[in-house]
Parts: sequence; structure tokens; C-alpha cells
Amino acid sequence: MTTATPARTPRTPRTPRTPRTARPVPGGPALAAVLKAEGRLFLREPGSLFWILGFPTALLVILGLIPSFRESNPDLGGRRVIDLYVPVAVLLGMIMASIQAMPPVLSSYRERGILRRMSTTPVRPLAILGAQIALHGAAMIVSALIAITTGRLAFGVALPFSRPGYVLTMLLMTGCALALGATLAAIAATTKAATAIGSVAFILMMFTSGVWLPVQAMPDLLRTVVGLTPFGAAAQALDQAMLGTWPNWSYLGIMALWAAGLTGAASRWFRWE
Repeated sequence: MTTATPARTPRTPRTPRTPRTARPVPGGPALAAVLKAEGRLFLREPGSLFWILGFPTALLVILGLIPSFRESNPDLGGRRVIDLYVPVAVLLGMIMASIQAMPPVLSSYRERGILRRMSTTPVRPLAILGAQIALHGAAMIVSALIAITTGRLAFGVALPFSRPGYVLTMLLMTGCALALGATLAAIAATTKAATAIGSVAFILMMFTSGVWLPVQAMPDLLRTVVGLTPFGAAAQALDQAMLGTWPNWSYLGIMALWAAGLTGAASRWFRWE
């Protein structure tokens, strides 16, 4: 008796796999659109614009109206107090932009889920971070130029004699200040937290930059300690460039180390949601 061999069922051909496509990387037009949109929002905030662009120069003008601040002081080597406050006004604009303005904006975007939603689109949330850094960095430079020009035209403050050293110090400090702002935005979970942390940092940075007392007029020990902070090192480097000497490499190195350390901290701790 022969057993019938069951017929084999023909195999269903496999559906070919759709090759994975890499997530599109935002190109120039997309990044430009984000920068343009963020720029519009930035310009619609008159409060931020005043504190970054107007307040440092307004403080400089108020101090310049004090008669004794326009007279040479033997304790300062014949310099006037107003001469010391132009670099302070430059640093104050950086403090306002990096500590008071940028962190609450980024924390607000995270808190409202904007960064999380953008992660599902071709334009990555990194584009918003880059746009905010670019806008606030540009605002710092404009604020510095306004303060320097006002000091020169209104009170006869000499322009920096070592201009390359002055520019290098400003660029280093701009990068350092932006890294500090990104770090504050990284560790602040909410907008309120960013404002609270920023307020504490604001007071400390104002002191180390010489707003309350010019760094050059501080006691030696205090000046040495302040010189280890980013804004304290920048204040002394800018002052040296104003006098025509190249900024001390130790001050430039301190700013570079702070910029690198804060950039690493921001990269490690920053969360999109």
C-alpha cells in the first residue's frame, strides 16, 4: 500500500524590506527660517532688548554724570572712575543676555513641550538652541559697541589701545557667557527655576565683573580670587587691553577653561524634555 505524499504548500514570497532612510538633517533654508522666526520673537520683547542693549549704557551714563567720576584719581594711576566702567558696561550686557534673558526662553520652550515636538520634525530642536545662541551672542556684541561708543563720545573715554587683545577677550568672554547661559538652562527644569537660579548668578557675576566696585580698586587678595572667575578675568583682561598691553595669558586661559567646562556641562545636562 502506497502512502500519498502530501503536496507542499508554495512559500509566499517575502515582501522586500523598505530600506531605512536617515532622518533628514535640516539644511540652510530650514535653519535660516528658524533663526528668522526666533529673531522676530526676540525683537518683540522690549524688556529683554532694554536690559541687554540699553541698561548697561544707561548705567554708564548715570555714573558719568557724577562729577567726581570724571576727575582723575591718583589712587587709580591718574585714571578716572568712568574710564574703568566702560569695560564693566561691556560685561554687564553679556551678563544680562546670558543669565537673565536666554535661560528662561529655553526653559520655557522645554516646559511647554516645544523642543519635544520639534524632535519629530526634520528641523531638530538643536536649531532653536543654535538660533538663541546666535541672537544673544549678537546682542552682546551690539551692546558692547553701544557702551564703547557712548563712553567715547559722551565722556571722552579712550578707545582700547590694544584692539586685537580687546577683541580677543570679548570673543572669548562671549563664548564663555553663552556657555554659562546654556548650562543654567540645562539645570533649570522650569522657567521659574531658570529665573531664580539666574537671579543668584546675576548678583554674583555683577560683583565679579566690577559693577559694585571696579576690580582694579579691590584689595589684592579679593582681586586675585575674583580673577579666577570668568567675568573677573575678563574685567582685568579688558582693562589691560584698554591701557595698551596684551591681556595676560592667565586671564585668557581662565576664560577659555571656563568656556570649555561650561560647554561640556551644558552638553551633558541639557534635556529636550
